[in-house]
This record gives sequence, structure tokens and C-alpha cells, in this order.
Amino acid sequence: MDSSRPTSFTFRGRPESAEAGETLLQALLRKGLPTLQRSIRYHRPRAPFCGIGHCTNCLVRVNGEPNVRACRYTPRSGDAVTTSNAWPSPQYDVMGVLDFLFPRGLDTLHGFRRPAWATPWFQRVVRRLAGYGSIATTAPAPVPSSSAAIELDVLVIGAGPAGRQAAQRLATGGRPVGLLDRGAIPAPPPGVSLFPEVTAVFLPPPASVADRPFEMVALEEPDRGRLFRARTVVIASGAYDASLLFAGNDRPGVMTADGALAMATGDRAPPFRRALIVGGGLRTAQLLDRFGVHTEAVAAPGPISPEVTRRASDLSIDLYPRTLLLAASGRGRVRRAHLTARGGGPEFSVPIDAIVLAHRRVPHSQLLFQAGAEMEWRGTAGSFFPVLGEGCRTTVPGLYAVGEVAGFAEGVAAEASALAAADAVLGRAVPPATVRGPDGPNELEGYYRELLRFPVGLTKQVACPCEDVLLSEVREAVAQGYRGMEVVKRYTGVGTGLCQGRYCLPDLLLVLSIVEGRSPREVGYIRQRPPVIPTPLSALAELPESPPEIVAPGRS
Repeated sequence: MDSSRPTSFTFRGRPESAEAGETLLQALLRKGLPTLQRSIRYHRPRAPFCGIGHCTNCLVRVNGEPNVRACRYTPRSGDAVTTSNAWPSPQYDVMGVLDFLFPRGLDTLHGFRRPAWATPWFQRVVRRLAGYGSIATTAPAPVPSSSAAIELDVLVIGAGPAGRQAAQRLATGGRPVGLLDRGAIPAPPPGVSLFPEVTAVFLPPPASVADRPFEMVALEEPDRGRLFRARTVVIASGAYDASLLFAGNDRPGVMTADGALAMATGDRAPPFRRALIVGGGLRTAQLLDRFGVHTEAVAAPGPISPEVTRRASDLSIDLYPRTLLLAASGRGRVRRAHLTARGGGPEFSVPIDAIVLAHRRVPHSQLLFQAGAEMEWRGTAGSFFPVLGEGCRTTVPGLYAVGEVAGFAEGVAAEASALAAADAVLGRAVPPATVRGPDGPNELEGYYRELLRFPVGLTKQVACPCEDVLLSEVREAVAQGYRGMEVVKRYTGVGTGLCQGRYCLPDLLLVLSIVEGRSPREVGYIRQRPPVIPTPLSALAELPESPPEIVAPGRS
């Protein structure tokens, strides 16, 4: 078969095609931003949001298998793709009436207690309505014979600039190194074994003893598992663009900078014509370089950098520094953004068809939490980062963290952290400690203090898009005496969806700090339990029994 020819498949019964190397989402984007999903409680329309395989906004059903991420699935010839959780279609879902009937929210966990006899009936109805779709209608493929474990001296997780730099330095020093990433890994560093398009998780969490190798499960989608063993693990998992709380923040057309870039790779046009970019720093400048002619305005929670100001001035783009994003309006898609100046001023609106969130990047720190590494709050970035010793060592023996996930910005600092960690692993003299940026107050803390004083009205502020948990439910839980991230999570269900808190917990941490009157460190984070990524049981069943046969890496 000629791999360069388009692949034919069907989407909701209509013939479609994908070019070589295109994901399912990229193929569907040729006809505009698709609505592929409905939320599980209110059946609100959802369109692709993150574009990097973490959110739940592009889940589809492929050949009877539910919850396949369109942004990571490459269509095969003859695939039958459809949508779930919506009837008759995601655009015109009958159950969307729930969104209107319950404008202030529907308590599916604790509500409808009177009359008591009706509570069981109510819960049965709720369970029938909720969910991402029915179970698979096709028989699972037979589990392949157990694969041999792969043993390495060092396993580097993340093939961004910092990860590649660390892997290359280690390989040059004569260490057997494996480089693992969720995406493709082009132009392999010499002497490094590559494991592209896999996602790793500690299983079980590492013990705090220096002489025990780490064991990690790596999932190759859709359901193939591999077992890695390594004496040393370097986490270089990077960072991602965070969400933002405002009314209507889950509307189609709201997306992260990651999502906008992923949906407009190469010379593709972006999935919008005039966007509001939220942010005033380097990420916004990068977006203006790429999407300037498709940008209507830039609004930032804080000041706007000179780089952004210059680019916007050249393109006659309106700038709104120190501005609150109050709401997004529009049913089928975002049509207006409603804003006001921080500190007071009249509300105003901007006609747009997308809101691109580029105001804040937060670290992919789930593996560090799960490994038991000691974490510290850094206010400037508004996130938890690992406590680091000499050579970027974490508090877990044999575990290192470099690059953005460790709090080092992209560029020179990230590269220096990677080289310092590699030298420490090689037993070389480590240069003076790489310094993370200065710490200080977080801009979003003051931003949310102002935003929480504004009345919400009947437009939902969705705190957890995966589980349809509203911000009002979180605030009510705190008012009832539930305090701390872990306790609030258990009571409301926030952070328990398929993204496992990536797009709700960073902002809720700041909100809980405000409404509880405590520091983010005191509010804490959720307990990261294995696996920290959704992992099919078939992938775990494929792993070799202990003790495994050990083989040298077979790929380079």
C-alpha cells in the first residue's frame, strides 16, 4: 500500500480522508473547528481545547472503541469514526436542555434528598445521563505475548530541548541512555535509544533507596505496554499552557496556545479568523508571529511586554493590559469576549471567534509528585516545583528534574540545567548551581481576587471541564467546611476526570487559597496515585511477569 496516498475513513457515516501523517483531528479541521463531544452532566458542546492529548474535548468512538483522542489518533483505511454522549449529534444534542434547566448547576453527587423515596430514582437517572459514552462494542484484541523488559542505565523522559541535551551528554559520556516522549522524536541524538509516542508512569512508585532501579510502565497507544528498568531517571517532561476561569470558559472556540499551534501545524490556517489572545509575555509574542493576521486583540491579566506591544502595534491589534476576562458568549461557538479593566472600569465586549489562552505555562509535574519528590511552591510561576539539590537532584535518590518541569525557563537556563544533571549522573564536577528565576507574588492571585467579586449570573463558570464541576460548587464546599485541595477534590469530584486535574487544579489552587485565606502551600495538592495517566488494563496485562527477562535496547 502506498503510504503517501490519502487514507479513507468515515465520520458519522460520511466519507472523509486523511493525508499521510495527519491525525484524525487535523483531517476533520479542514471543514472548520469540529464539535466532537458533549460534557457529561450538562451536555454542553465541547470543541478541541489542548491539542496535545490531555483534555477530554476531542474524544470520539473509532470502530466501536470509545474515548479515542482525535488529536492523537492516526486514521486507518476503513475506520468508522463517530461521536458519543450526544443524540442526535454533538451540534444538536437533545440533552443539552439540561444546561438551560439547571443554570445554577445540578448536584449529581449529593443532591435531591427530599423526598427521600425519590433519591434512588434520581441517582439512577443521573447515572444514565452522564458519562463519555457506552462501553466498547467490539471484542478486544488478544493480548500479545509478554514483552521483555528494557534495561537502561539512564532513562530520560521528555524529548524537548532539555531532555535531548541531557540524553546526548549522557550518551557521550558512555552511559546506555533511553529517550522517551509522547510524540515523535526526530533527528535522534547519537548513541541514544529512542522510544517515541509512549507515555511513562512509575508503577509502583519508587522506593527511597539508592540501590533499587526504577521500574516504569510505558504505554504505546492504544494498548501496548512496555516495562523499563533504569538506575537513574531524568524528568524533562516540560510544561503546558494552562486554562483560565471565566464564565463560559468551556465554550467551543476557547483553546490553549498549545491547541492553537497543534491545530495549525505547518502552513495550515488556524481554526479561527479573529481571536482574542490572553497573555502578555513570550508565549503571546510567539502566537502573534504565527497568527498575527488572525488576531483581533490581546488582553493580559497583568502588564504587556514590549515585545508583544511592538508586534501588536505593527499589526494594528488592540491591547488591553491588566484586564479581567469576565465571560465568553455564543452557543455554537464563542462570538464575544466580555472584559473589564482591573481595579474598576466599565465592562466592554470584543467580537471574536476564538479565545487563545497564552497567559501561563505550568509544569508537567505529575511524575514528580507520584515519585514522592519534595515539592515547593513558587509564587511567580504559580506552581509547585521539585526541591533541587546540586546537579538538579530531587529528594528521591537517582531522580533528576531539568528544564521547564523543574522551573527553568526555556533557553539557556533549561539547557544549563540539563547539562548539570547529566554531569552529576556521570560523576563529573557540577558547575555552580543553576539558578531559577526570582520568586515573588503571582499575578493571577490578585487577578482572581478581583474576578471572584463579580456576580456570575446564569452563565456557568466551569471549574472542571472533564467532570462538569462548577466553580460555585467548589466555593460552596469550602463554605461548608471542606478545606484543602485533596478534601475538596473528594467532595466535589473536581480533578478526577481523564485529564487528571491538568486543566483545573492549577487555577483552583489559587482560588482555594483566596477563599480559604491560606497560602497555596497550605492548601496543598492532590495525591498522585499510579497510574497518573489513563492506562488500559490490556497494556498492564502485556507486561512481563517478575522477574522479567532483561534485554538491551533494540532501537536507536
